[in-house]
Amino acid sequence: MRSQIQPFHLAVPVKDIAQARAFYGEVLGLSEGRSAPEWVDWDFFGHQFVTHLAPDQVPQLHHNAVDGHAVPVPHFGVVLTMADWEALAERLRQHNIQFVIEPHIRFKGKPGEQATMFFHDFCGNALEFKAFNDMSQLFAT
Repeated sequence: MRSQIQPFHLAVPVKDIAQARAFYGEVLGLSEGRSAPEWVDWDFFGHQFVTHLAPDQVPQLHHNAVDGHAVPVPHFGVVLTMADWEALAERLRQHNIQFVIEPHIRFKGKPGEQATMFFHDFCGNALEFKAFNDMSQLFAT
């Protein structure tokens, strides 16, 4: 039996804190929480997300085929409402974010049909944002 969803905590490396503020604060529109010269806490859609200064760390990406696309691994993100997903996609386009996988509907007409998009932050961390018209399809098989 599941209880109420609890906020997750995730920390990722970034090369520059000012660039983290520009990308996560200005482009994604996240609210900043606590910070220090080496890290920033962000309100990531109700979850605790931290960017930690690690200028020498380079993400090692792999790709797996999913519904005809090369999905970057690892990646992180959140499931939004469809309206919020559409607004975020538009916001990213206005900021000229280059998509790894353009916003589209994946698994169309199949169990788990979802809107999805992938892009990288300025350090190469891969992000995926998705939405479902029917949230009961989140774990559909």
